[in-house]
Amino acid sequence: MKVVNSRNGGSFLVWTLTVQLVLCGSGVYATNSTKNCKLAYESPSERKVLNRLEPLAHKNFTVVSNTADGNYTYVFQLCGDAAGIPGAGAVQVEDKKPTSKTVIGSYNSTRAIGGSDWVMLIYEKGDAYDAHCSKEMRKAIFMISCNRKIDVGKLEVVLEDRDRLHECFYLFELDSSAVCPALSTQLSTGSIILIIGICLMAVYLIGGFLYQRLIVGAKGMDQFPNYAFWVEFGNLSADGCDFVCRSRNREEAPAYRGVSSEPLEEEQEERDDHLLPM
Repeated sequence: MKVVNSRNGGSFLVWTLTVQLVLCGSGVYATNSTKNCKLAYESPSERKVLNRLEPLAHKNFTVVSNTADGNYTYVFQLCGDAAGIPGAGAVQVEDKKPTSKTVIGSYNSTRAIGGSDWVMLIYEKGDAYDAHCSKEMRKAIFMISCNRKIDVGKLEVVLEDRDRLHECFYLFELDSSAVCPALSTQLSTGSIILIIGICLMAVYLIGGFLYQRLIVGAKGMDQFPNYAFWVEFGNLSADGCDFVCRSRNREEAPAYRGVSSEPLEEEQEERDDHLLPM
């Protein structure tokens, strides 16, 4: 083996490792994605619903169920080999027989039904029942509901409905924010007008300030654009407000003499004394 000790060779090796890490992190080399699921009836609508579950890929979900017949562990993986079994999307493992694994659904026969905030994922063509459900193949149904508070919740077993002749199934529940609808961020007309007005005002003030400062060479308050106009505008606005809103009378009220506490007759007599003949 030839070892490269040159600087160029070392740089090339570092760049090669970096590119591989980036490709692995971005999912280029990933094999367990929604594209691995084979729909029972290929259609663009079901494929679109299945793509909504892409954030759940590359994850194993495990849940333990205690029943009267025994304790079982269920393993679920989205479009991947659950419990290492090729083609198995969901597997049942009995605690008494850990080496005995029953495939209850295959991702090679998948169905996907979705609503605004939920997705129903169905794995069909699992191992056949030994005595129940007319020995049909097992089927697993996963009800994935919207929950914005968590990325991925815990897998829960709802029931195994096998007391029928046909269409038996395993039902599971799972909460995730991956199936939540996107929040609308549409702005109202008033908000748009307000934002535009604020932006125009900011451009006017900043541009006018720079022009007055750098081109005109103004100092102090004169740096504000159209300073004299805005001062006059403010004075006129204050006068108009004072004229419209103030309730006081603008003409000065005539002065009134105070009313004397003495009787009027005595005051009249004092005023007429100078008219008497001497």
